[in-house]
Amino acid sequence: MIPGVISTGLLSALTQLAESWGTGEKSRPYFRKRLWGSWSMLRAMVTDRATWKAHVMLDKETGLDPPGIKLRAAQGFDATDFFVTGYWLWSKIIENLASIGYDPTSAHTASYDWRLAYQNLELRDRYFSRLKNYIETAAKLSDKKVVLVAHSMGSQLAHYFFKWVEAEGYGDGGSRWVEDNIEAFINISGCMLGAVKGVPAVLSGEMKDTAQLNRFAVYGLEKFFSREDRAEIMRAMPGISSMLPKGGNAVWGNLTWAPDDSPSQNTSNGAFIKFTKGNYTEAHANLSMSESLDYLLENSDSWFHNMIRQSYSHGVALSGAEVEANQKIPQKWVNPLESRLPFAPSLKIYCFYGIGKPTERSYYFHENNDPLSRLNVSIDTTVSGEGSDRGVVTAEGDGTVSLLSAGYMCVKGWRLKRFNPAGVKIKTYEMPHQPEMFDIRGGPNTGDHVDILGRQKLNELILRVAAGDGDSISDNIESDIVAISERVKIYDD
Repeated sequence: MIPGVISTGLLSALTQLAESWGTGEKSRPYFRKRLWGSWSMLRAMVTDRATWKAHVMLDKETGLDPPGIKLRAAQGFDATDFFVTGYWLWSKIIENLASIGYDPTSAHTASYDWRLAYQNLELRDRYFSRLKNYIETAAKLSDKKVVLVAHSMGSQLAHYFFKWVEAEGYGDGGSRWVEDNIEAFINISGCMLGAVKGVPAVLSGEMKDTAQLNRFAVYGLEKFFSREDRAEIMRAMPGISSMLPKGGNAVWGNLTWAPDDSPSQNTSNGAFIKFTKGNYTEAHANLSMSESLDYLLENSDSWFHNMIRQSYSHGVALSGAEVEANQKIPQKWVNPLESRLPFAPSLKIYCFYGIGKPTERSYYFHENNDPLSRLNVSIDTTVSGEGSDRGVVTAEGDGTVSLLSAGYMCVKGWRLKRFNPAGVKIKTYEMPHQPEMFDIRGGPNTGDHVDILGRQKLNELILRVAAGDGDSISDNIESDIVAISERVKIYDD
């Protein structure tokens, strides 16, 4: 099981809460305390926010531990089953897996430090090497291939792992490793093409109720830190920026068109950042998704710009030859539109995600004229109507990940030969958000990005795959994702 940012000790990609293992003078009071998503976190924010901030931020130049500080992801089932007391995450899935015979000898949670850029997960923690060794050992001892279950950012991480484990000079597994070791990949609420709400988090320090990081943690950040502080913290966690949107204008649209526009819209979703005048006589020109990412990097410090360019890529490979060339470029591996699935014809991919919950899709911003602020833009919360709620325009999704990101690769992208040359079979099962009125977690039929982990139907589907009965699952598509995907401007060779 590969958790997402909220379910991973430190944050939640795969792990739940981070623990401090530093023994220096500053770190000793927090030794083995969980400094993300815990009561220890809030206590530290109140009593010693400067020290807490220094602990959770990585070194800006190296992207690794700052001198004298050592924060690590909590490990084991305890790192992923609950976020804080009473707030379950993977506990229901783990309990249901136990009912069909799984236990700590046959199930494993691969927690990780979601703050790290993916290449640094291996450099510092040997994360991918450990995951490879565990899977090989589990397959050998059981004489059965492994089922990989990932949620949210964890699904991105799994895709990167497929590339890393094959590559010469990295995992050295060769082209048959996935075919020989992985039976199925269950992708739960995967932000395969990113999460748009990550853009304002690093651009202007505005996170609203970002479930990707958990409302509990975001409450603490917004309560005790300024926008400038929040933006600095988010930028100094380059793993979070792995979820910046991928596919550019081909996926997310241009200033006048987007594949998920509705007929009644006056302003296209493709105008990702729409500027109002603010304190200026003339508004900045609107920006498409590609232009917004360029704007972000142009208006940020060189250390952040360099880390993003060295770690990730956000474009589209236009040919099979380009995809094959990207096999040797690690920055491309996190992007499923620039790298392919493994040559594993017997691998099965299951995409399970929620729909029917308004999800951030674009924004109204205004430029600031404040010489005391290091951030030159902020969301214009005065804009409402025309689909906007206080400057935030929503569209279809699960409350955190938009339908385009969760569904496109499943119903269309991985059906293009250059991204899936082995013809790996993909099944998609959408679950409408039907919350119970008096249940704060939504009840048994929620489609919320995090709460879906406790949904009865999702647990049933996971058990069927884990029990070897995944072939009995049929596609269940209730949104417009098929029609939307056909309008995305990506075509086969």
